[in-house]
Amino acid sequence: MIWDTHAHVDDTRYTDDFPEMLGRAQAAGITRILNVGYDLPSSERSLKLARECDFIYAAVGIHPHDAKDVTDTTWDALRELAADPKAVAWGEIGLDYYRDLSPRALQQEVFIRQIELADEAGLPIIIHNRDAHEDVYRIVKEHTPKHGGVFHTYSGSWEMAKQLLNLGFYLSFAGPLTYKNARQVLEVAEKVPSDRYLLETDSPYLTPEPYRGKRNEPAYVREVAVRLAQARSLPLEEVAVQAWQNAERLFKI
Repeated sequence: MIWDTHAHVDDTRYTDDFPEMLGRAQAAGITRILNVGYDLPSSERSLKLARECDFIYAAVGIHPHDAKDVTDTTWDALRELAADPKAVAWGEIGLDYYRDLSPRALQQEVFIRQIELADEAGLPIIIHNRDAHEDVYRIVKEHTPKHGGVFHTYSGSWEMAKQLLNLGFYLSFAGPLTYKNARQVLEVAEKVPSDRYLLETDSPYLTPEPYRGKRNEPAYVREVAVRLAQARSLPLEEVAVQAWQNAERLFKI
């Protein structure tokens, strides 16, 4: 029983085999998927999927790449989506200074606004952070979400992880945990408290070993769970159940 807490199965890369992809996930023991929006259309698709499939839930929000396209109409539409019972998180939101597809000042403004909207909606947030550790930490410290949140595909140091844990955040592990050069994230995986970790794929991206080079999909979150269990010297079942319970606590399901 494993929960993929961050996927994008509305992506067109699943168009040709969507039912089969979901079947492979269920056969691998993945019995719940959180599909995460990154702009208004993907947020709408996520909620549509969640309404159609009992085991899929939705997150709605604006990725930092798309901060430049936000209007007042966007916020009104997201508020309406977030009010649906199958919408359990606001995300993914945050900062991305690697690609800089939106101006950094605007990314920060949109990030803060979405924390406020998530607070209003009573939802936790899902944070994307790439090459923006200092500004992300400053913002979440100054605007700590009222309903918690998770740093998805956590890639920072243990020192930063401790600061985020002190603010009440969860840390989510994905395919990079299985890579050979994963020393830093492995240290975090070993040390993170048992009640603060989640599992994810970020499908169709970040495919774990031994499937690296192929399209990622929720079935492969099992490989992340296996690697996390190895890092913590625990049985797979114990890690999977703990991650499930953590996700239920954060997303209030």
